[in-house]
Amino acid sequence: MAAVFLVTLYEYSPLFYIAVVFTCFIVTTGLVLGWFGWDVPVILRNSEETPFSTRVFKKEMRQVKNPFGLEITNPSTASITTGITLTTDCLEDSRLTCYWGCSVQKLHEALQKHAYGFRISTPQALDNALYSEHLHQEQFFIKKDSKEEIYCQLPRDTKIEDFGMVPRSRYPLVALLTLADECDREIYDIISMVSVIHIPDKTYKLPCRILYQYLLLAQGQFHDLKQLFMSANNNSTPSSGPSPEEENVDRSLLEKAGLCEGEAEPPEESSKDCVVCQNGSVNWVLLPCRHACLCDGCVRYFQQCPMCRQFVQESFALCSQKEQDKDKLKTL
Repeated sequence: MAAVFLVTLYEYSPLFYIAVVFTCFIVTTGLVLGWFGWDVPVILRNSEETPFSTRVFKKEMRQVKNPFGLEITNPSTASITTGITLTTDCLEDSRLTCYWGCSVQKLHEALQKHAYGFRISTPQALDNALYSEHLHQEQFFIKKDSKEEIYCQLPRDTKIEDFGMVPRSRYPLVALLTLADECDREIYDIISMVSVIHIPDKTYKLPCRILYQYLLLAQGQFHDLKQLFMSANNNSTPSSGPSPEEENVDRSLLEKAGLCEGEAEPPEESSKDCVVCQNGSVNWVLLPCRHACLCDGCVRYFQQCPMCRQFVQESFALCSQKEQDKDKLKTL
């Protein structure tokens, strides 16, 4: 009956048949190309198809001078019972305040208070924001441009050997660096740096390392300081040990896991060439993976990171074209 009905319509109106065929063609094409947002069988679509409609936003980097520097000296020897040694490198006279057994909840509440008008520019301000929710406090004066080694230890009379199972209610150590002179706080945008440090104990014997670092600005913002990942190549003669590429891969994995203990490789031993063209210098950082691996010419062609294949949501340049031209003139 349906066929007879269609034949009858075709005899009286050929345009109807043409319209039906055209409609079927449009619907089939839309399903294959995903116009309607429906799932399409895998056989019809390429699993490595790149969504060209996705737009990568480029951020403008703001250069801010950080007056604070903090590193862990000999992290393998640090523990709750033996203490920890910290090395500071500050551009101005500063104060280092260590809070042992600091409350996790109170610390994050203090960071929120800083963003909403309660500026944490002094150790007393942080202590007030924490409501003294810490077990022990130590304070040291740091001289300008002096790489001092500061030894910190939890008093033995506290009789604390670990901070319990995860999730913990207290951080083992929180280090606060602030500017000692009030006049310096008007010069720098960054007025404080908060470092959350993990120290091995009986429960968790993972290596000592800095878990988080927060930069507190005078305007009320606070930023999470994170490392960038850059590929490194060494053109020296091969040796019997592991190759530089293998060492770089191992180090990258350790950095992602937060277990990297050593310092970064010296710049003279690292190649800063683009991982794609191997010609231009690396200048673009891809977010959220934080891989610095592309030059100015190659960044426009990638919507996935060439290192980890993660989709790029944002990117920013390490330096402007004018700064690159100045560096080239200096080398010439």
